[in-house]
Amino acid sequence: MLTPLLWTLAAFVCVPSDPPPAPAPAARSASHEENSLRQLLKVRRVFVDRFAGGETAAQMRDMVISSLQGAQLFVITENEDKADAILRGSGEDLVFNETHSSSDSLNVHSNINTSQTDEDTALRGGTRSYERTGKGFGLGAGENESSHSVERRHEANAAVRLVSKDGDVIWSTTQESMGGKFHGASADVAEKIAAQLKDDFEKARKLNGEAPPAQPAGTSSPNAAQLK
Repeated sequence: MLTPLLWTLAAFVCVPSDPPPAPAPAARSASHEENSLRQLLKVRRVFVDRFAGGETAAQMRDMVISSLQGAQLFVITENEDKADAILRGSGEDLVFNETHSSSDSLNVHSNINTSQTDEDTALRGGTRSYERTGKGFGLGAGENESSHSVERRHEANAAVRLVSKDGDVIWSTTQESMGGKFHGASADVAEKIAAQLKDDFEKARKLNGEAPPAQPAGTSSPNAAQLK
């Protein structure tokens, strides 16, 4: 027969332990972002697919290819079968007129009238006299001003994503521009996409403990050099 002490120990051993707490949403989000950034380091060749968005999307695609080539992060290939990842997305370049209309008006009106009548009757002489006095004052002013202008605007935007061979989205960004100081709107959007990708690529290197490679002027990126 078990003693009361042994029964107590057996009950303590059989009590199930609490499950480990689930990670916080912020921790899960940070972990997912870190995994996506690390996958960028595995990309060597990128194929830029056709962009959706109408006739201007083809021109936007060409500018994005040129900007990515200048960033020297990956080898840009026209052969989709040889690519490690595919850049997909949509772009639009719009030229439109923006109309501005305004109207201001000022009106002042004032009018004052005073009237007085005096009647004097003399019974003995059989005469009757009247005296009437009237005063009037009027003031009026009016001013109307309106303006109408038409301004020609140029706006471009693009949303792109880098997709792995397995179909997983490992990177994405959305950029828009009204035109830069030295670039048109589409060219400025393409430069912003390449700059964002370059910044995230450097974050991935730091996250992976890699130092940014020293790259002399006129040389290609390490990723590109490995494939030549």
